[in-house]
Amino acid sequence: MRPAAAGPATAGLRADALHNRNRILEAARQAFAARGLDVPMAAIARRAGVGVATLYRRFPTRESLIVEVFADELSVCASAIDDALADPDPWRGFRTLIEKVATMQVVERGFSVALLTWFSAVEGAEDVRVRAEQGFAELVRRAKAAGRLRADFDRSDLTLLLMANGGLATGPPEARLAASRRHVAYLLQVFSAGPAGRAESADPLPPPAPLGLYPAC
Repeated sequence: MRPAAAGPATAGLRADALHNRNRILEAARQAFAARGLDVPMAAIARRAGVGVATLYRRFPTRESLIVEVFADELSVCASAIDDALADPDPWRGFRTLIEKVATMQVVERGFSVALLTWFSAVEGAEDVRVRAEQGFAELVRRAKAAGRLRADFDRSDLTLLLMANGGLATGPPEARLAASRRHVAYLLQVFSAGPAGRAESADPLPPPAPLGLYPAC
């Protein structure tokens, strides 16, 4: 069980209250992973071994619980663009950013919804969203200027990639990460500047995912 991060939400809590809070967060993480973000709050309380009133005292709304459960991932996502911009190789920074976000999307079921919830529900998130969009736009500009990203790439193409990648999060647990990595590798080859279909000069693809044809039927 991960301890609650120190901050305003935990300041002044008694040891028993902090323990309950951590149990709720761990139970919610497990429930979201197993059943999605629509799992009833009462079911989360039962899994945590606390009363519903205790859960709502700590987390008055579902949105506040979602944001806290995914706090670590949201923090990583918020800093990933800064890390990409700090990379002296803009194409490597671009590629690493997409790979990181896509992996988080399939490993943590509901992460995409949590990210949107965070942007809409957390005070000050609008500033973070604007900085993230501006940072990604600058990363795209640099990768194009370096001749590594195709000139017709649009920022909305990242949304297309994540929409497609998000569908893999509902696949078999043993296959979703491998499938995502191979899927993203294919698309990064498409995004790369240069002649289409230059497979002979591209980086090797990750191993195939253990999938049959049935999921596509």
